[in-house]
Amino acid sequence: MKQNGLVSRQLPTHQYAKAEREHLSIPNQLNREFTVKAPNQVWCGDVTYVWTGSKWLYLAVVLDLYARKVVGWATSASPDSELTKKALRMAYESRGKPKRLLFHSDQGCHYTSKSFRQQLWRYGIRQSLSRRGNCWDNSPMERFFRSFKTEWMPRSGYRDFNSALDAIRQYIVTYYNRHRPHQHNGGCSPMVMEQVYWKTYNKVAKNS
Repeated sequence: MKQNGLVSRQLPTHQYAKAEREHLSIPNQLNREFTVKAPNQVWCGDVTYVWTGSKWLYLAVVLDLYARKVVGWATSASPDSELTKKALRMAYESRGKPKRLLFHSDQGCHYTSKSFRQQLWRYGIRQSLSRRGNCWDNSPMERFFRSFKTEWMPRSGYRDFNSALDAIRQYIVTYYNRHRPHQHNGGCSPMVMEQVYWKTYNKVAKNS
């Protein structure tokens, strides 16, 4: 490789910072019941990382389990509670401030921090946490990030932060929510699945 002027380019390894204290005991109320009857009953959240040439970009996403629609998302250079709070705020406000909601996530410190739990309390949202080290307890979120990284993101990441932001926005807003078919939705996109639900709901409500 040296004789031919070739240089190996590999993504650096990534490791989240460890929490200094043990997390609070918050039960797994969702318990892998990923099929729900209506929108705005259960949301899931998670954070992933994207390489942007010289540093990591962190992406927090909030997913409505009914149609697997992304209802909130945020990006940052730090995987902290401000990132997850921003994604939750977007979801809460864009969905009309729903009531009696359950929010499920892993045990990352950005979801178990005092400030994030206070925001859940202000919104009247109950919290559910996956069991420690069990990715299957939040598999819809794992599936979403896998789809983004295999269908959309280049293997080597993006050349800079702004390029990553544009790509993430295009994937979520333009492609994923509007057009990407889901086996869970019978081949429909998340947006179409919700439109069908509300059309049926309003029709039943009108006739009742």
